Amino acid sequence: MRKAGKVFSIISIVVVLFLAGFIYVKFYFVFGSGVKAGELNQIVYKGWIWKTYEGRLIQTGFKGAKGGGSLQSNEFNFSVVKKSVADSLMHCSGKQVELHYKEYNGMLPWRGMQRYIVDSIIRVTPAQTNSTVPFIVDESEYYNM
Repeated sequence: MRKAGKVFSIISIVVVLFLAGFIYVKFYFVFGSGVKAGELNQIVYKGWIWKTYEGRLIQTGFKGAKGGGSLQSNEFNFSVVKKSVADSLMHCSGKQVELHYKEYNGMLPWRGMQRYIVDSIIRVTPAQTNSTVPFIVDESEYYNM
């Protein structure tokens, strides 16, 4: 009986240590960090039980050889934990922003709905105005109908 109790205790300790390590690596270990830049599309405060700040950044770029070299946009979906950062971002919708983020391996409901957590704003600049090309219509097509 004593030997079975020792084996059970050792196995229990190993399982608990493994689970603790797994939970740490999955949810708390910072896998990567970096900066993303683009136009801030939205920042919203939402959630059923845990309300979190969720945002979307639109990045522009060029497609590779498969895409034919045309212009494309990439979305960067992120969560914000700090209320002060989220409040500042609420005033930046439509502007060009550079955001510093941390990437986790998993999501926690009280931390946000994304793996990417924005922790600071590096720079905010006014949105770039695109010059528009006027749409010219040949009026003779309408009169000859």
